[in-house]
Amino acid sequence: MQPHSYVALVTVAALLTYFWMGLRVGRARAKSGISPPAMTGDPILERNIRVHYNTLEWLPIFLVGLWLFAIYWNDLIAAGLGVVWIVGRILYALGYVADPKKREAGFLIQFAAAAILLLGAAGRIIWTLATVGA
Repeated sequence: MQPHSYVALVTVAALLTYFWMGLRVGRARAKSGISPPAMTGDPILERNIRVHYNTLEWLPIFLVGLWLFAIYWNDLIAAGLGVVWIVGRILYALGYVADPKKREAGFLIQFAAAAILLLGAAGRIIWTLATVGA
């Protein structure tokens, strides 16, 4: 059985990236003086919250695709695509907070990586079922 160590490291890195985004929400709250549960009132706080939540929305798609791609295709390629996804999310976060119009490049990068992982895994699973069976 393959240990998938590279994908495990990328998983940890993705979760640390998500944690970093959460810390940015906290810093934006402190800077703006807006305490929980309030979510509005400062554009920078609102953007940081949106980045954090949007990343949470993408994590299940990314993580499932990452692991299934590693299992059905290749650990190293999956890990490489995972790093691309993380870079895309960081670019998305930095761009969105600076100016929401600057989020597109990061979004497209992470979208492409997630799509390749998920669709690649699905394709290989279907191919395996069709050729080998369950």
